Amino acid sequence: MLSLAIIGRPNVGKSSLFNVLSRSRKALVADIPGLTRDRNYIKIFIDNLPIWLIDTGGFEPKAKDTVSYKMSEQTKIAVDECDCVLFVVDGRTGCHPIDEQIADFLRKKNKKIILVINKSEGLNFNLTSSDFLRLGFTNNICISASHNENIHILKEIIVSLADHDGHDDYVNNEHVSISILGKP
Repeated sequence: MLSLAIIGRPNVGKSSLFNVLSRSRKALVADIPGLTRDRNYIKIFIDNLPIWLIDTGGFEPKAKDTVSYKMSEQTKIAVDECDCVLFVVDGRTGCHPIDEQIADFLRKKNKKIILVINKSEGLNFNLTSSDFLRLGFTNNICISASHNENIHILKEIIVSLADHDGHDDYVNNEHVSISILGKP
């Protein structure tokens, strides 16, 4: 089964995107940095494709303080266990130095990456996306999770990536992998 981790710096709309894609209110959403601290999982379906969706807290790869460091460690675990990363950035504030740190971290991983430029409602796609070209990701899309804009296109991109990764043969494997997930 395909697994997607939603990552990005604090307050870029990761949990809002998680709720939109899962059609739930499982993730808490507020304008308070650090509200999400641990990984949050839900099984969703996009075009009948089963997907594990993983929400994460604000990611600061070089965090030193205890809470931010622990949150970043949880995000690193999510990246290690996923097949594809939805790297969420804020189209209103533009490319941030922490976005560049996250991009450097992700380039070292062997993962499919979709750059999701959130909070792009009413903005020009070309102007907004051009600010993020320096991150080096070719698979990108401007969306607005809170306004449900371009979510259908994001879903199409996710499905197109899944069609080419061989996950549809997992039933034919000789063994089964099991993970037990839950809150502490």
